Parts: sequence; C-alpha cells; structure tokens
Amino acid sequence: MSSGKRITEKLSDEALTAATGRGWAEWFARLDAWGATTRTHTEIARHLVDDEGVGGWHAQSVTVGYEQERGLREVGQSGDGDWQASASRTVAAPAARVTDAFVDPELRRRWLPDGGLDLRAHRPGKSLTADWEGGPSRIAVHLTPKGETKTLVGLGHLKLPDAAAVAASKEFWRDRLTALKTLLESSD
Repeated sequence: MSSGKRITEKLSDEALTAATGRGWAEWFARLDAWGATTRTHTEIARHLVDDEGVGGWHAQSVTVGYEQERGLREVGQSGDGDWQASASRTVAAPAARVTDAFVDPELRRRWLPDGGLDLRAHRPGKSLTADWEGGPSRIAVHLTPKGETKTLVGLGHLKLPDAAAVAASKEFWRDRLTALKTLLESSD
C-alpha cells in the first residue's frame, strides 16, 4: 500500500536537473555505478555532497528517490526502516498560542477530542514531543513563526507500524490540524 507520492513524483526531473545538473535517470545510473545499493542512506547522501557537489537538501532528495526506486525503502519509511507520517498547516495564531493548544488538556480536547497524547517535553513557541495513545509511536511538533501572528505547524508521527498506518495517520493529522486551525482562528 502506498502512503503517498514518491519523491520522483514530487520533485520533477526538470527541477532536479536545474538544481543539480542531472535528472533522475542520470543520478540513478551514477549511484548504481558507485555501488549505492550496498550503502547506507548516510553514506549515499554524504557521497552526493562530498564527491558530487550536491547541496544538502537535494542530496537527501536524490538519496531518498534512489532508495525508493531501487526498493530499499517505501514511501513513508525512513532510512532506518521506521515508518512515519507528516502533516502541516499554517495557523493565524502566535506560536505560544499554538503551544497552548497542545499542552493545555482542556484546550486540546476542543480540536483533538479522542487523542491519547502524553506530553514528553516542550519548548514553548518552538517544539514539543509526545507519546501517542500509550503505544510505541510518538509525535514531534515543530513551530515556525511566520511573523507575529502566524505559525507554521509541522507535525511528524514517528514509529508507526507499517504503510497502512502512515496513510491513516496522514489523513488523521491533516483533519486534526485543520480543526486546530479553525479553533485558533475563530473568536473564542
């Protein structure tokens, strides 16, 4: 089951060529010749940066694209084999108010009524981590202020069991972050 688009569907061949001088097929051929199927994610990305002169973000993208293309990882799977999903929303609220929506149980119930979130740590206006529903999975939330009154909320749901859980988690968190946005942008 696919949990989303492959990186080769998100980053066009034209955009990759413009940024790195090579398209997907050429990068895949170069990495095959280098023996990348026997290397770790970190080794491949480091090779692209150090030996091929590719910038960090594009080196990661090429590495993930190669691993997906060669069956070394699936969409939604990290380089070490863990499954993870992500969702984001920009909310017209200061980062401190967004933090409150996660850490204040009463406020949280208004947008995450069935959520089994057990807060582990938080840095007000910056980030938080929490265990999810008493299980092995966790969420990590990063807040990026966009001026004084807007915040980009980036949420990662980590340690999921499989691709089906990734797809369900993506849908769930998109819906819940929309509810968070609606709550924080409405007049209380």
